[in-house]
Amino acid sequence: MGMFSNLSLRLNHIFSHLTKRGRLTELEIRDAMREIRVALLEADVNYIVAKDFIKRVSEKAVGQEVLNSLTPGQQVIKIVNDELVSLMGGQNSKLAVSSAPPTVIMLCGLQGSGKTTMCGKLAMTLKSQGKRPMLVGCDIYRPAAIEQLKVVGKNANVEVFEKGKQDVVKTCKQAIDEANKKLYDTVIIDTAGRLSIDKELMDELVRIKNAVKPIEILLVVDSMNGQESVNVAKTFDENLDLTGVILTKLDGDTRGGAALSISEVVKKPIKFCGTGEKLGDIEPFYPDRMASRILGMGDVLTLIEKAQSAVSEEEAKKLEKKFRESSFTFEDYLSQMEKISKMGNINDIINMIPGMSNKMKGMQVDEKELQRNKAIIQSMTVRERRNPDLIKAGQKKRIANGSGTQIQDVNRLLKSFEQSKTMMKRVKGGNLRGLKF
Repeated sequence: MGMFSNLSLRLNHIFSHLTKRGRLTELEIRDAMREIRVALLEADVNYIVAKDFIKRVSEKAVGQEVLNSLTPGQQVIKIVNDELVSLMGGQNSKLAVSSAPPTVIMLCGLQGSGKTTMCGKLAMTLKSQGKRPMLVGCDIYRPAAIEQLKVVGKNANVEVFEKGKQDVVKTCKQAIDEANKKLYDTVIIDTAGRLSIDKELMDELVRIKNAVKPIEILLVVDSMNGQESVNVAKTFDENLDLTGVILTKLDGDTRGGAALSISEVVKKPIKFCGTGEKLGDIEPFYPDRMASRILGMGDVLTLIEKAQSAVSEEEAKKLEKKFRESSFTFEDYLSQMEKISKMGNINDIINMIPGMSNKMKGMQVDEKELQRNKAIIQSMTVRERRNPDLIKAGQKKRIANGSGTQIQDVNRLLKSFEQSKTMMKRVKGGNLRGLKF
């Protein structure tokens, strides 16, 4: 069900009781606060963080303006939302840029946190902003760690600088010289991890920090580790004075406690979150958007940004025209499916649509079905794609054989295609931007 799903369900259940009542008593609000506290602890939120959070919300929620208001339930939800935003750092925190290039970014974290892959994801993000990043392999202990970084670098189309098992400080200094020579404006250092924190590792990280003075020291944390992640972050911060945190595996079935506790405990911002396996599965962390997702209100802004990066304004207008003129074909359908896959996991996208996460709880959009539909369309001839009316029984059999599917799969796709055309025809004159689902 994905990140925060249980917490979202619990909070929505608590809020539904509050919003059904016309007026609220102080006792009813206190009962609701106790339930919210239990829900936070079950989501693996740090005990002290949960206790302080409830104290702040309670103080505001039992004020006269809430108790006497005509919509006290809504007011309480707003207070919870505002306090969640504040808990996660208040606002999005961008990466710092060095006044004299290259900007040096050092990534650290425990083994298995997704640090090496995150180097590639970060490089891809910076490239999309017009930067020229270079990766540096400084994990000289884990077998094949540098090889893994090279694969990541190749996939991201970014140079990887490494000098085998020589002293990492020497490698970092040489990497910066190389970046200056080749005009790379950003250097991302992949440091060694351990299965648990030890003094030797910390000493090495401190030596790198002192030698190359990174402008960003980012801790990569596996959000599925919950409370443990918060303790890890405290230790790294005490030794290195972190500038921020990156949460990985936020697409997993995590309880979300790390995201809600870490910023409050170490007083450092969460700068990015990893939302999947692919190199493009990285988002800047916006506390207000994350709070909206947790409270089941969706995340329209991130959804729009994903849609904009996948679909240009011009393409959206062309598509709108095709729907109006009923000239939408299977070629267009295939093109839209490919754009949706560019936006990331389809179930994550649905969770960003306000109200959808609760309506569709327990339902999962089958990514395999999307792939199956793609195979069916690719097995059609160009004429059939442009004019589906040509597809009769004989053609259906050929298409099913060619795509490794059944005739009923072909029938299902044809029916759904007709339904989507009919539905879109009704959207007369509306802006179809963002309706690419």
